[in-house]
Amino acid sequence: MLDLTTRYLGLHLKHPLVASPSPLSARLDSVRQLEDAGAAAIVLHSLFEEQITLESQDLDRHLSHGAESYGEALSYFPDLEDYRLGPESYLEHLRECKAAVNVPVIASLNGVSTGGWIRYARLMQEAGADALELNEYYIPTDPDETGAQVEGMYEELVREVCAAVNIPVAVKLAPFFSSTANMCKRLADAGAKGLVLFNRFYQPDFDLETLEVAPNLVLSDSGELRLRLRWAAILYGRINADLAITGGVHTGHDAVKCMLAGASVAMMTSALLRHGPSHLGTVLDGMTLWMEEHGYESVEMMQGAMSQRSCAEPAAFERANYIHVLGSYTGR
Repeated sequence: MLDLTTRYLGLHLKHPLVASPSPLSARLDSVRQLEDAGAAAIVLHSLFEEQITLESQDLDRHLSHGAESYGEALSYFPDLEDYRLGPESYLEHLRECKAAVNVPVIASLNGVSTGGWIRYARLMQEAGADALELNEYYIPTDPDETGAQVEGMYEELVREVCAAVNIPVAVKLAPFFSSTANMCKRLADAGAKGLVLFNRFYQPDFDLETLEVAPNLVLSDSGELRLRLRWAAILYGRINADLAITGGVHTGHDAVKCMLAGASVAMMTSALLRHGPSHLGTVLDGMTLWMEEHGYESVEMMQGAMSQRSCAEPAAFERANYIHVLGSYTGR
């Protein structure tokens, strides 16, 4: 009999498929549906730093800064009063979810600065969260802000959040660092027990009729998985943190690839929004069938089987693969 179990953030999961943050986790009924459909764990939607500091003068100053120079700039920010769940409502929702389901519930905190809002990490712990996912969503737009400053900000924030709680913390980050591997190591050294690869930045479009910035949510597809697989394969066994892959997991084969690269879990959002929670079962069946056909008796046997851990010179391997790909195109 196949052993599908895995460990992520110290949590024992019945299989590697995790429901990642989405509107589905904002409602108690759909959280129950995710568990019924087979999710091994559920990551709640994020509580934003801006929601917590909405009343502060600091936030007002941050949002209005530069408005005279960039006439359209403020339209990038959502109307914060329209968020469905404020801090206290979020904590109550977390408590209700913990009481309603038997799978681990991971709270999500989205922020970029240090400050008093970090105490909500401890409040999430007190509300029953099994772990915390820190979603660091930050686009450095100031030409005078250096890469070292941005990296230091990330590291300091992770260190402060980890110091505030006793539950494990995972960091969801972007791939846009000059040395992604070093940044991941620094975050693990700062206390992160897991790294979620990678955040998807939702980029606005231009409406040519109204000449306004238009929010444009595009769901992922399996093609986005390649970047995540590459970095999971590079990082596996080289940093002291579990790896989760999110963005591009749609099929059983996608989930298998995540495990082979070295991930502990494969997280799903777009596929569940497109097909519904029951799609979890379809993906799990596809992964199980592949394992049976290829002689893998457990998820643990698969994990890291195609990583670069055994490669003496990963950078040289990457260049060789790059050259091979370019040389493989023969045209029509």
